[in-house]
Amino acid sequence: MKKQITKAAAMGMAAAMAATLLAGCGGAASSTAASSTASSAATSTDAASAEAGSYTDYTAGFPEKVTIQIPVYDRGFEGWDVTNNYYTQYVQKEFGDKYNINVEYVSVGRSTEVQDYMQMIAAHTAPDIIMHYDMPQAVNYYSEGAMQDVDYDEIAFYAPSYWASMQSTVETYGKLDGKNAFIFAERDPIYYNFVRLIRQDWLDQVGAEMPTTWEELQAVLAKWKEAGLGTMSEQLITKSFTYEYGFIDAATTDDEKALYLDLNVAPFTWSATENYLKARNTQYNAGLLDSEFYLNTEEPQYKAKFVAGQSGIYALYMSSGTDVISSLLANDPEAKLAVMPASALASADSHQYYYQYPPYGMIMGINADTSAEERAAVYMYLDWMIQPENLFFMQHGIEGETYTLDADGIALQNADYTGEAKLSQNNNKDYWCLVQEIANYGDEAKDLTSNKVTLAPAGYEDLIQQAYDYDKLDQQYGIITPIFTKAIESSSEYAADLNALWQEAYVDCVTCAPEEFDAKYAEYKQEYLDAGYQEILDEKQSLIDSGDVLQIK
Repeated sequence: MKKQITKAAAMGMAAAMAATLLAGCGGAASSTAASSTASSAATSTDAASAEAGSYTDYTAGFPEKVTIQIPVYDRGFEGWDVTNNYYTQYVQKEFGDKYNINVEYVSVGRSTEVQDYMQMIAAHTAPDIIMHYDMPQAVNYYSEGAMQDVDYDEIAFYAPSYWASMQSTVETYGKLDGKNAFIFAERDPIYYNFVRLIRQDWLDQVGAEMPTTWEELQAVLAKWKEAGLGTMSEQLITKSFTYEYGFIDAATTDDEKALYLDLNVAPFTWSATENYLKARNTQYNAGLLDSEFYLNTEEPQYKAKFVAGQSGIYALYMSSGTDVISSLLANDPEAKLAVMPASALASADSHQYYYQYPPYGMIMGINADTSAEERAAVYMYLDWMIQPENLFFMQHGIEGETYTLDADGIALQNADYTGEAKLSQNNNKDYWCLVQEIANYGDEAKDLTSNKVTLAPAGYEDLIQQAYDYDKLDQQYGIITPIFTKAIESSSEYAADLNALWQEAYVDCVTCAPEEFDAKYAEYKQEYLDAGYQEILDEKQSLIDSGDVLQIK
């Protein structure tokens, strides 16, 4: 056994989880426990395999069967078993059986991810890879002692192809407090896979142009209301806090962005949040925002409002397998869709700022309980997955069945295929996201051509072209959340309580009477600072002053 979770850490995780559940959210949470120290009681097997940089060669297979547990997101796709399907069986046959490895997939709820991991970590049942898309939460896991430090030489030995691709990224961004904490998936980012669909037929019905600013959007919503059409809805914001980007003042300094931008803790006291909440309050009291938006605690509830025609705007990561369009058309065959620009969510005093991805995809750590043999097998798994032929198969399936190749070598998905090799609704991404964030051909034009068919249902390829065109206009406004090279200990301590308070304050400030807003916001602002946010700001400022920030943009 490697580094163990301390009793305090386990209790902290449970407390954080309880706070999150009591708040009714599926968002991020962290414990109040301090980081546990690394155990000095390494197993004899670990010592034998890693001593003096010597690693056992398992290319002929492990002498005794090794079981590895690989996390996979469960997004609730109908008819899809995330832990047992054609592709998990294929991995076992082509990789696992070859090396005498039993590959088990562990389901992690996409909307309950942090709670699921915390429960498993506290019970020592977490998979061998502990993963998250956002660095602050990954840091929380590491700080709690849930992850063991990684050995770069060991990764290079067991996963030479993976290491050749990711060495620079891992060495640049994978350290925390001077220790080798994380490994990553490759990211060649695109932004046009995230789209905000808007009812074009509703725009046409009221004679409105596509809105390009927040003010224009409110005018469109007012016309929809007058015509008896739907409102704007949204999912309750409980994690990955980027709601404020369109309300960041254009004159904001880089130091101020570094201080407040935080995916893990809402920057409630920042002027950008005040501006956002006030704008939503005005929208809500004018009857332009879904009056029960705060009940949309999960994505399906938010989606249902759009499909039923109660809302005219819906944001999602698009893929060819999405059923949102077909479900909408089943209810309203005359519905027409377009992509709304991000600038429609930006105030006149801001730009269409957006969250710019860091230079890596999935953030991964190795479970503190993972043995040397299991760790080697995990690295071998990543190396198998990153091989071009294996990655392509996991992304596209079987040539001639699930896809065909065009003259340029682009895989064209067969939308009518219903056999056992049918891919998940997001093209199996939850399996291959451990090594690559976005499927690509290494050429922008070719990628766009491919993405028109892989990111949109047949007949809706122009939605991706629209999103691509908007993205080109917005590229100058991307902001990367600051990457701190040291753990922000106060964030781990207070994040759960602050996230619970955020939800109460955010909903109250949006739904209160306009004349009550200023007093409510001021009261909540002080309560938020007193609940630990001031300590987080002070600690961040200290790290900024000492230069412990990799990127500020």
